[in-house]
Amino acid sequence: MKRFLLWAVPLGIALFALYYFFGNPNIKDKEISAEVKKGDFNIAVTSSGELFAKNSVNVMGPAGINQAGVWQVRISNIIPEGKVVNEGDFVAALDGSEIVGKLKDRQSDLDKSLSQFTQAQIDTTLELRKVRDELINLKYVQEEKTLILKQSKYEPPATIRQAEIDLEKAKRNFQQTSENYIIQKEKAVAKMQEASSNLQRAERSVEIIKKMLTNFEIKAPKTGMLIYHRSWNGEKIREGSQISTWEPIVATLPDMTKMVSRTYINEVDIQKVKVGQDVNIGLDAFPEKKLTGKVITVANVGEQKPNSDSKVFEVGIEVAEKDTTLMPAMTTSNLVKSETIKNVLFVPLEAINSENKVTFVYKKEGNNITKQEVKLGKANDNEVIIEKGLKEKDKVLISIPPSADKMKITKL
Repeated sequence: MKRFLLWAVPLGIALFALYYFFGNPNIKDKEISAEVKKGDFNIAVTSSGELFAKNSVNVMGPAGINQAGVWQVRISNIIPEGKVVNEGDFVAALDGSEIVGKLKDRQSDLDKSLSQFTQAQIDTTLELRKVRDELINLKYVQEEKTLILKQSKYEPPATIRQAEIDLEKAKRNFQQTSENYIIQKEKAVAKMQEASSNLQRAERSVEIIKKMLTNFEIKAPKTGMLIYHRSWNGEKIREGSQISTWEPIVATLPDMTKMVSRTYINEVDIQKVKVGQDVNIGLDAFPEKKLTGKVITVANVGEQKPNSDSKVFEVGIEVAEKDTTLMPAMTTSNLVKSETIKNVLFVPLEAINSENKVTFVYKKEGNNITKQEVKLGKANDNEVIIEKGLKEKDKVLISIPPSADKMKITKL
């Protein structure tokens, strides 16, 4: 009898197990379930970002290069990124070959303007001298005709009349030449002003370019760590890069005491993010570090994500802690605490199913499983709120049972 019991008991247990796992149509092999929880539900938005200094000083190239007809300048030499510089230290040198060519052209224009100015001086001096000499001669003629008229008072009337006519002509010629001299003088003054203006303009142009060339060796405006500037396309400026005359920024000297994580949130989640929300921040370079911060900026206008049809919105998150390990361009993981909903039911997202636009879960009660319709609320990355259809501590399946297609949905 004992030998029979020793053999029969294990066999019975084995047969029960086989029935439980393979004979019951409502139980799936290795089914996974979860319990409906009740409590505070946190909605958060996660994203990766990049650190930069909230405040920084720009290291600028020479301003106004476009006045010389140069629109871009190449960086011929720049010190390594991350190097600490003191105020006045060398930072970068620009290729001045193009602007030197412009200087030669401007110098040629200056020489030409100086020559024209000198020639205008000579021409106006000669022209006015000629008119002044003519006026002196006409004055003598007028005096001569006056004497002739006085001497002809005993001559016949016809001779006297001729002397009078000659005197009138002499006076008229003198008057006309005097008026012409005034006009000539005004023209000469205008001509000299134009020549002088052209000369001054050419001199200024040469001086501007010479001054620009002295600024082609760029110095640090203050003490700090050098960070290469990013151009409009997001690429870092480095040796060989071109800088625009409209934005001649070569590098920045960041204030490391206040750091900001710049991140981009997709258009689906951006409505969850508001200025002032708390953020948990992690550093990819130092996974053990846990930092905090707050959202300080949210862009009103989205931008196209590269190689994608989706749009993203730029968000700035200020780091609360001051940490010497924080460096510009470090990658961060950001968890923005969007909202906390008190005292609600929630289940894992994997437990939610849909059929013919009806949302349901596989609810387990003992050995029985039913398709239970549920009404969903807000969701986060892992869980979703259940507004109707379940109660606390109910069991729901994460896996799909074998007979799922034969079950009918229990409506709310």
